[in-house]
Amino acid sequence: MEYVLQTNNLTKSYAGKCVVDHVNMNIKRGDIYGFVGKNGAGKTTLIRMVAGLALPTQGDIKLFGSKELSEQRRRIGTTIENPALYPHMTARQNLEYYVRLYGIPEKDVIDNLLKLVGLENTNKKKSKNFSLGMKQRLAIAIALLGNPDFLMLDEPTNGLDPFGIKEMRELLLELNKKGITILISSHILGELSKIATAYGIINNGVLVDEFNKNELMERCKRCIKIKVDDTKKAIAIIEDKFGTVEYDVLPDDRIRLFSHINKVSDVNKQLVLGDIAVESIRVVGQDLEGYFVELMEGKNND
Repeated sequence: MEYVLQTNNLTKSYAGKCVVDHVNMNIKRGDIYGFVGKNGAGKTTLIRMVAGLALPTQGDIKLFGSKELSEQRRRIGTTIENPALYPHMTARQNLEYYVRLYGIPEKDVIDNLLKLVGLENTNKKKSKNFSLGMKQRLAIAIALLGNPDFLMLDEPTNGLDPFGIKEMRELLLELNKKGITILISSHILGELSKIATAYGIINNGVLVDEFNKNELMERCKRCIKIKVDDTKKAIAIIEDKFGTVEYDVLPDDRIRLFSHINKVSDVNKQLVLGDIAVESIRVVGQDLEGYFVELMEGKNND
């Protein structure tokens, strides 16, 4: 399995305060990695360390399997916080400036990038007059100079209207189809869930959890969770009385019943009549945003 980014106990402290706390992050090639956390959770600081804009207090970073970071960082494009644009320049002029700065052969690179991010028809319009969404797309175009394999975007949808968010989503999906791995930090959880293939949740500098999209769907799936004294006997009763095999058994022997969600009392009654001691029975599962919020607030989702 190939990773574009791996961190080992990555830590950053400012004035004795730990803002990134022993983070072990793993981003696979080809993923859109949703990096989720409240303001001040440590997202931007971690991105800055990976990009080489801040030095870690402790820990290691691997990029593309290598610790030779100065070389590997050439394969990264980054946008952090507010787009660094020259307000009195057009989109083309901004790109021309960075092309010269980076020593990139011009050729068709500017035309191609303007078309890719949907700014090919802005002509002489100065970037100070761009909408926020246009500024974000131009910032991404600048980050794409040099054909990076890995793109790190810090809150690229922050402040955008629904149309701007939709445009950004379509752009990121298009970039990912071209083989670019993307880390995107965002507060817009519902929107993030439409594109992310993997997630990292950070809370007070600690990476609470990492999981992929399928694991997230599974965790949020509504079911009746049942704890009994005799799991095998309870399963037999459920199959017999309710005619269903839509269940599974967790490692701790709890049963998750995915059918008959609205018949908790009936399920409980049949188990008790079958001489089963029911320790707990309840409906669990929630919407994606609720699940994210619980993780970010440090609550347990059992």
